[in-house]
Amino acid sequence: MSGRTVDEALEFAAGWNFYLMESLYIPFEIVAVNGMIHYWRDDYSAAIPLCIQIALYVVVNVFAVRIYGESEFWLSIGKLVLLIGLLFFTLVTMCGGNPHHDAFGFRNWHAAGGPLAEYLSTGASGRFQGLINAMIQSAFTIVGPEYMSMVASEAINPRKTMPVAFNTVLYRLVLFYIGGALSVGILVAYNDENFIKLHSASSNAAASPYVVAMNNLGISGLPHLVNAIIITSAFSAGNSYVYCSSRVLYGLAKQGFAPKFFALCTPSGVPFLCVAMSICFAMLSLLQLGDSSATVLNYLVSICTGSQVLNYVYMAVTYIAFYRACSAQGIDRNSFGYKSWFQPYSIYFSLFFLIIMVGILGYPVFLPDSWDTPSFIFNYIMVFVNIVLVIFWKLLKRTKYIHPIDADLVTGLEEIEEHEYEYYAKMNVESQDYKESIFKKALHWIL
Repeated sequence: MSGRTVDEALEFAAGWNFYLMESLYIPFEIVAVNGMIHYWRDDYSAAIPLCIQIALYVVVNVFAVRIYGESEFWLSIGKLVLLIGLLFFTLVTMCGGNPHHDAFGFRNWHAAGGPLAEYLSTGASGRFQGLINAMIQSAFTIVGPEYMSMVASEAINPRKTMPVAFNTVLYRLVLFYIGGALSVGILVAYNDENFIKLHSASSNAAASPYVVAMNNLGISGLPHLVNAIIITSAFSAGNSYVYCSSRVLYGLAKQGFAPKFFALCTPSGVPFLCVAMSICFAMLSLLQLGDSSATVLNYLVSICTGSQVLNYVYMAVTYIAFYRACSAQGIDRNSFGYKSWFQPYSIYFSLFFLIIMVGILGYPVFLPDSWDTPSFIFNYIMVFVNIVLVIFWKLLKRTKYIHPIDADLVTGLEEIEEHEYEYYAKMNVESQDYKESIFKKALHWIL
């Protein structure tokens, strides 16, 4: 859409930025899995689980891609059960349902100056910097809601199903993202010694805050079960990133934004060269052999966070151009199956704060006597990469800014109209007034 409403150079940069983000999440998940395995024992080479995981990704994405969708569906249900279970676990334990019979409530929020704890400095400045640091960390975890738009082309009746799906995003964010963050803050204090020890720069082990909380409360057995389920979730996430990144590269090749040979597929339709490139990114996880898992994870988190925030910047800029094009061409937004609230004010508000977020991603290096070259590079490298991508494509293809009146808002519309007509015609002929059960409706709403 960027190439049809803004500039083809922006579309080129946005596509490659998204591809790099997806690809860099692969080694992050691999290192995370290995860190959680280290929770149990350290007497093994990190290369063993790293190489096994990479090999499994190759097998699933090249030779067993047909079972990918089915396996991810059931793994998603497992994640859902785990998330709901952990929310209930938080509620029960904070009310005293734990071996210590301690109704600790929100006590951990007030640990050593909380809930707004000091960070890097003292007083109001330190509390403000603590809030800023929390926002930066949150920017990394919020990745995902935009993925829903990627399945629009595969939806049977996108004009009906996609608006419903988009309307549920807000509620899922509140329930799982915000609810999960609140639960973690309730269960574990920010200065918890056990949590800090597991996530220190010298440690190869890692554990979920929930696992740390269970150990602190003296709960036996359950921490191991939860850690094992979280490992499968992280493995599943890495597998999904291999799949998504390879398909993004395939799409770039089909659009002419990447070498054409990346569009080559096996007889079963697998873009094997794209998968091979994704596996090359997975090899970055072997950096852990030279550094601790915490150090490598911090590097990857910094790069991915910058890429993710820029991804939202691209979406905001594209939507502003789309909105202006609709106004210039006399297209009524009320005719759309879905429209967002408070436009165009909310998108300008979002873009303003997104740009601020890009600027403060690595702000500590600009504080007095705090310069750190690696931190600066890892936090801001994606900004420079994206600038280079835009300039490169603009000079190579001599692209021009697209004025709102000239934006292409109709390509593909005829095909959608035809598909919708055939869909409803088939439904009428076969009298398939399909009604889902309450259970399936709830499951589809959540997933």
